[in-house]
Amino acid sequence: MQSDPFSLFISDLHLCESRPEITQQFLLFLQSTASQANNLFILGDLFEYWAGDDELDDSAQSAHHMPVIAALKALSSAGTHLYFIHGNRDFLISNAFAQATGIKLIADPSLIEIEGRRILLSHGDVLCTDDIAYQEFRTQVREPVWQKEFTSQPLKTRKAYIESLRARSEQEKSKKSMEIMDVNIHAVEALFRQYDYPEIMIHGHTHRPNVHQYMLDGHVCTRWVLGDWFEQGSYLKYDASGCSSQALGL
Repeated sequence: MQSDPFSLFISDLHLCESRPEITQQFLLFLQSTASQANNLFILGDLFEYWAGDDELDDSAQSAHHMPVIAALKALSSAGTHLYFIHGNRDFLISNAFAQATGIKLIADPSLIEIEGRRILLSHGDVLCTDDIAYQEFRTQVREPVWQKEFTSQPLKTRKAYIESLRARSEQEKSKKSMEIMDVNIHAVEALFRQYDYPEIMIHGHTHRPNVHQYMLDGHVCTRWVLGDWFEQGSYLKYDASGCSSQALGL
């Protein structure tokens, strides 16, 4: 008997060598859960960082990255449709990664339709408009000219630069209020309006899993926030009955 179709949404796994248990949990998730899904949407920050698609050829990283790449490819080859929105940690993922995994890169935000319901997807960092310094940085590093110049540098140089940015970011976050690093409600409402009031918005980034409901100009809109995988460990499932948050038990 065939099960009812469903889609899965995840974000903020931050896969890296220092947390091998999360990578193993992800590989298990792909084999046992995602393999039964019609669609898997990864809404950014799959990796702790991605310095460019030549990471795929980096022998120092292959022990960590290659099982993830191979598992995604096996999943897409078996018939699950894979989609990826860039996060703030892995915005340099590009066509070589997409070809190696069978994943489709989609814009942030993206409006999709499943079972007749419109769902708006985003990583979520674009909604954190109160953090002005971050938004300026985000705009800079998403520019094609900046990315071309950056990826022309040796991979080792890029990784050292990213590591320094991560250290500085951690220091700066300790000085910022939680409110500044969360989404701005006006930005959320503006995005709902921009896309003509989709029933559902799904995003990650803030690591604050929750569900929020709004009444906007006579429309009921629901915002689902995905959790990260190194503390909360969860994913969102969407089927004929709607959305439901599922715990991984990390």
